[in-house]
Amino acid sequence: MSQIRLARFALMLAAIGLNAAPALTQTAAAQASKSATIPTAPQAPGAANGAAQPKPDGVRPELLKLLDPATIKPLMDAKNYTEVQSRITQADAIADKTPYETYVVNRMKLSLGTATNNEQMQQSALEAVLASGKLSDAEKPNFTLALATTYYNAKNYPKAIELYKQLQASGVNTDQVNNGLMRSYYFSGDYATVVKMQGPQLDAEVKAGKTPADAELRMYASSANKAKDDAAYMRGLELLATYYPNDDYWSDLINRAVLRKAGYDRSFDTDTLRLEFAAVKKMSPEVYTDLAELALKDGFPTEAKKVMDAGFAANVLGTGSGAAAERQLRDRATKEAASDAKNIASGEASATKSKTGAGLVNLGWAYVTMDQFDKGIPFIEQGIAKGSLKSTDEAKLRLGMAYARAGQKDKAIQTFQGVTGKGGAADIARCWIILLNHPNTGGASAS
Repeated sequence: MSQIRLARFALMLAAIGLNAAPALTQTAAAQASKSATIPTAPQAPGAANGAAQPKPDGVRPELLKLLDPATIKPLMDAKNYTEVQSRITQADAIADKTPYETYVVNRMKLSLGTATNNEQMQQSALEAVLASGKLSDAEKPNFTLALATTYYNAKNYPKAIELYKQLQASGVNTDQVNNGLMRSYYFSGDYATVVKMQGPQLDAEVKAGKTPADAELRMYASSANKAKDDAAYMRGLELLATYYPNDDYWSDLINRAVLRKAGYDRSFDTDTLRLEFAAVKKMSPEVYTDLAELALKDGFPTEAKKVMDAGFAANVLGTGSGAAAERQLRDRATKEAASDAKNIASGEASATKSKTGAGLVNLGWAYVTMDQFDKGIPFIEQGIAKGSLKSTDEAKLRLGMAYARAGQKDKAIQTFQGVTGKGGAADIARCWIILLNHPNTGGASAS
């Protein structure tokens, strides 16, 4: 959302020819008499004798001598801007200039202002050129866009908005015009208008399979936040997490979409922390330890060990005032994980005979944490099918996470789409779908 840089603006002017001088020709009358400034045009073939004909534009010899492009171009190429300025000043001082001669001088000022990054000269020259009436209909949009850009760079957002809207009304709806208008609204503090304008544009891009620009998404989310439009902000945050994921976006998304949402059930804390562990590369120390302790409490020491190992590998754990306690927690998880790996098979028979599917779901998840997906996933599926679960949504979340860890993205998404319960389950599942649609998010999802 930074300002358009002058160097970029100069390139824009060069690309559309705004810094090129118009072709200069002496008038026939000026050649005959220096006091005459507008020629008498030759009579058109077949015209009646004495019929009035349009008089072509031209310049007097003294102005042509000063601003002849054949002379000015080598000076500009050599960056002899002092001499160019001197010639423009002399031309400006010529008395009784015709409107066209004034137009020519201002075109030269625009060329010099562009070459020297003189914003004030650019702006005044563009204003004069547009007001001259000498531009063709084909030229006007380019000059209007250039002037709108100078207003934008000068932070004169009301004038920039006026010209950008004028361009839109004339049918010029390029990305440069639309984005310039939205940025002008943003920097002028009209955030609600930015959201109103940009929302449909982003939806259309996503629907067409295009990737919205990072800067556009950040401006949309920022505008929604400043306008206190929570729904739009969440939409922007989801898109940022989808296309440009980072720890800040994911932490904010999980916090707003799950933890702070009305009706959140704390029984889903472990699953929420599992989501964060998968999405965020470097979490806070307490998130690592909280997840590890909950995993140990629920009987999943291998998961606890992996979480603690990841915290130490990220240099988040083992360095601060809680280093000793963190090492103790990791040692405990490591010891219990080794024991669980030796004894896990002994629990298969009792889980299978149980009247509820809870034992099978827990057994399956334990195998998944050990990366034994071929054993773990079928057990979770059997547990869900058997039923009588305290929370079917929680079991489905584990199945979706199991598929995700196994690299079976499509099955994972299909499973998460089937989680529709309240209390945070559906919100966690939705976040997982966003995460899976950008598989390079975070490094922990495959742990």
